[in-house]
Amino acid sequence: MSGRVRVLVVDDQDLFREALVALLGTRPEVEVVGQAADGEHALAAADRLDPDVVLMDLRMPVLDGVSAIRRLRVERPRIRAVALTTFDGEDEVFAALRAGAVGYLLKDCSTQQLLDAVLAAHRGESVLAPAVTTKLVARVSTGDLPAPAAGRQPLADPLTARELEVLRLIAEGMSNREISGRLFLSEGTVKNHVTNVLAKLGVRDRTQAVLRAAALSLI
Repeated sequence: MSGRVRVLVVDDQDLFREALVALLGTRPEVEVVGQAADGEHALAAADRLDPDVVLMDLRMPVLDGVSAIRRLRVERPRIRAVALTTFDGEDEVFAALRAGAVGYLLKDCSTQQLLDAVLAAHRGESVLAPAVTTKLVARVSTGDLPAPAAGRQPLADPLTARELEVLRLIAEGMSNREISGRLFLSEGTVKNHVTNVLAKLGVRDRTQAVLRAAALSLI
């Protein structure tokens, strides 16, 4: 990754959107390239401005955030969408993730959590609010996916003890930086562990890793 992360901010509340633009504009890692007040204008802005990451509210007029994320995934798959909303209900969470969001944050998150999510999305990672991760794990573990026999890993290449530890911290919604601090490892080492976890689970991102791990009773 080189240069600043180009971000498009989408929210129908003018005051919140403008405050978010001003906040992100103070960060040297980020360049806010535009803003939009609804999903339809967001898609037009994405075509025109080619951002790396879109911060997308979900409940908006004209075209809602979930529909906009779904179209972005098809029309401009390079762009990574992160849902940023006040709603953490299961319907909103799963609709956004199924549509293609790579992250899901609540509007009461800290500035650092928001920045970490933007940078993680640009790196191809997923960041979920802890409450959202809990809902994902609960939904999968109580669903109709078969669980393996207790005490063994149904993987051709089982996770090491350290990889399991990293996986469980991912399931708590931690970023690589937070995992690094918790386990007293370098961020590079954590990134290697995360890469191994995704490869062994046969998934592409952290959200899918949590779902797969819950289905296999690894977390």
